[in-house]
Amino acid sequence: MARIGFIGLGNMGLPMAQNLIKAGHQIEGVDVNPAAVARLKAAGGVSVETAKVAAARADVVITMLPSGKEVREVYLGAGGIVEDANAGTLLIDCSTIDVETARSVAAAAEKKGLMMLDAPVSGGVTGATAATLTFMVGGSAQAFTRAESILQKMGKTIVHAGGPGNGQAAKICNNMILGVSMIAVSEAFVLAEQLGLDHQKLFDISSKSSGQCWSLTSYCPVPGPVPTSPANRDYQPGFTAAMMLKDLNLAQAAAKAAGAKTELGAAAARIYSRYAESGEAGRDFSGIIRFIRG
Repeated sequence: MARIGFIGLGNMGLPMAQNLIKAGHQIEGVDVNPAAVARLKAAGGVSVETAKVAAARADVVITMLPSGKEVREVYLGAGGIVEDANAGTLLIDCSTIDVETARSVAAAAEKKGLMMLDAPVSGGVTGATAATLTFMVGGSAQAFTRAESILQKMGKTIVHAGGPGNGQAAKICNNMILGVSMIAVSEAFVLAEQLGLDHQKLFDISSKSSGQCWSLTSYCPVPGPVPTSPANRDYQPGFTAAMMLKDLNLAQAAAKAAGAKTELGAAAARIYSRYAESGEAGRDFSGIIRFIRG
């Protein structure tokens, strides 16, 4: 079993680290929130003070951080992971960040003799807790082979998307599809309401027809048809509107840099921005249907 430094024990990181403990790995955790560290210790993990200490002791370092800014600081800053990790250490960043940062950090790690993967996830807190996450992984085949057995303890689907940064590329493209499709499904239900068509009837038809998609059949934005969806618990997250907006904005930044035309992605970003600004940033992203209703 590996000694793993786990940096970032938030809503996603903590259950991921706990699953690694259950699998028999030795986890040394770092977080700015003492309560999160206490919960890791209660699960059998060890607390260390800084990422520097964790990196110097670890066979593998996993990070789950809020944005590219924190990733650059933790990996490339003074006393950062790249500076202090031993040659051959495997680095896995599970944060959702911009492709440019992912590739810059990977290049710096490679120069220091470290193996680096970007491995953002899909599946939310529920998936993190149940160890059913999807990992979209960018980096060398050698690093992926070494990481796969560790990722399998936290997820159900592990996909090697290609070279450095391709995990992030896959994540933002996937979530652009998700953001656009949730708006489309929500607009269809709002139109159905105005036309006098019952929610369940629309679901029964569309879920077996050409309108079928994950936003409809697994995460339906109206109460009733899918009992496990956040619509049945007042849109408590799940995956917040703020997180969806972050990913849509990352997709737009990547599209601009690549010269790609993503008009529906841009429209979705604008709609989610207005939804978040209305005071609903912490609500589940499927609550966009309430904003669409006006």
